[in-house]
Amino acid sequence: QVQLVESGGGLVQAGGSLRLSCAASGRTFSSLGMGWLRQAPGKEREFVAAISYIGGKKFADSLKGRFTISRDNAKNTVDLQMNGLKPEDTAVYYCAADPHGLGARVSAAYDYWGQGTQVTVSS
Repeated sequence: QVQLVESGGGLVQAGGSLRLSCAASGRTFSSLGMGWLRQAPGKEREFVAAISYIGGKKFADSLKGRFTISRDNAKNTVDLQMNGLKPEDTAVYYCAADPHGLGARVSAAYDYWGQGTQVTVSS
């Protein structure tokens, strides 16, 4: 079992930045692929970014250049730095863990999920 707790969400003006953090416990963190996915009201959950157990990174094409992902295996955390935020980035952001270590683009690859943190970007 893996427990995930997100933090760092909030309200920000367009053009601003936020840093989300996810703390993991319950399993060797360094073996997990970690991802961030988001769900806006009335929309399906979508992939944002992921990082594999060896540090390989993936990003949604539409977000590349604005968002970055990093992990700290000593602290069992994965962060999502979001810059140049837009109103369309408003969503609940979820941290998820992939026990296969890859950090995939599809929700089905993730077995463990956090409770989500709300990000609201005002225009």
